[in-house]
Formats: sequence, C-alpha cells, structure tokens
Amino acid sequence: MSVVLEMKNVETYYGKIQAVKDVNISVKQGEILALLGANGAGKSTILKTISGLVRPAQGTIHFMGEDITKKEPHSIVEMGLIHVPEGRRIFGALTVTENLELGGFTKKSDKSKTHKNIKKVFDMFPRLAERHKQLAGTLSGGEQQMLAIGRALMSEPKLLMLDEPSMGLAPIIVLEIMKIIKRINTENNTTILLVEQNAKAALKLAHRGYVLETGNITLEDSADSLRKNDSIIKAYLGAH
Repeated sequence: MSVVLEMKNVETYYGKIQAVKDVNISVKQGEILALLGANGAGKSTILKTISGLVRPAQGTIHFMGEDITKKEPHSIVEMGLIHVPEGRRIFGALTVTENLELGGFTKKSDKSKTHKNIKKVFDMFPRLAERHKQLAGTLSGGEQQMLAIGRALMSEPKLLMLDEPSMGLAPIIVLEIMKIIKRINTENNTTILLVEQNAKAALKLAHRGYVLETGNITLEDSADSLRKNDSIIKAYLGAH
C-alpha cells in the first residue's frame, strides 16, 4: 500500500508549551488509522498541524508525495485532505443543504458535480435528506455530526481526518456513526485518520493505531494487537 500521509519528526508548540514532540506517523492508502490517547495528549493538535491550522516548529508533512508543511489550509483542502474538527463546527444559521453546498466549494465551478455529491450524501444519510431544508442548528447532536461528515465528503476527500466524531453522542448513535465511517472507507475507498477517545469503537474500525501520551507516540501496532495489549486494555478499554 502506498503512503498517503507522512509526518516526520514533527514538533508543535502553543507559545512556549510543546504539544507535539518528535512525532512520526504514516497513513497508508485505503486504511483507517486510529490515533488514541487521553484528553490533552495532543491528538487534535496533530490534526490541526496536518491541516495547516497550526504551524509545526520543526519536521515535515507530506501528502500524496507533496510537502504541505507550509501550505495554507485552503490549499491543503483543495488537494483532497479534509478535516472534520472536534465540535462539528457546522453553520447553524444555514440549512442542511446550504452547509453541504459550502462543503463543495472546491467543486463550485461544476454545479452538476455539487448536485451529484449532495445526492450521494443524502443516500448515505437519509436523515439529512429528510431535513434538507431545516436549519442545521436545530438538528440533534448525532444529526449535526452526520452533517459535518457529509459536508466533508462534498470535497471528495483522498484523506478524511475525523476528530472525536463520537463525542457527546448516545451509544446507539455512536454505533451508527462508526458504521458510516466504515462504509465511507469501504465504499469510497477513502483513507481515514480517526482521532477518538472511545478506543474500543476506534479499534473495532481501524486497521492500525498509534497511541499518543503527552505529545509523544508511545506505541504503534495493528488494531487487533492493540485490542489485546494489556496496557491499552487497562488505560483505554475500561478493564481493571
């Protein structure tokens, strides 16, 4: 499998506080890669660094073989690297359809492509189709998460980065979201980098995983091996 994304010796700071320490990560074509860790471990900072929202102090990031370390966020999006941030960040005062149209801004010159992609999103999320004229701010938490993912799919991502997609959702909705993530990976052959505190759900989906502790990668292995690892079980899978 070819490498879609590669981070080499990346360090990121907020002021004088180091959030990411000498991180090396590779994401392979067609896989779901899980990035696990406790709150404050630096998982979200890694995604923000990849998508250009935060600049690394050192190290390099390559996407599809191209150096994106100093690229602007909009240029990175146009290359097909899409980031669904923690907290969904949908536009509450716009309708479901208007949110999706904004997600397709990289294809805005091709209206037929935008309409086709909206149809694809509605096929994947029938609940959004039912609520297509509804203001996004009036949707439930699960529906807002579906909209955030659907909006990301409008840009036809080569790599989709999801930051805590299960956060704040009821267990039954978490299952639904995880099934959708799996479907996006298998049906669209979309490579996915998944940041998730729900380690059990993430490792059921993922092919491989990295464990992050206070900004450092401390472990990398197949998802199956991580599920059976005693220290991972104790720290993240709820066993004592």
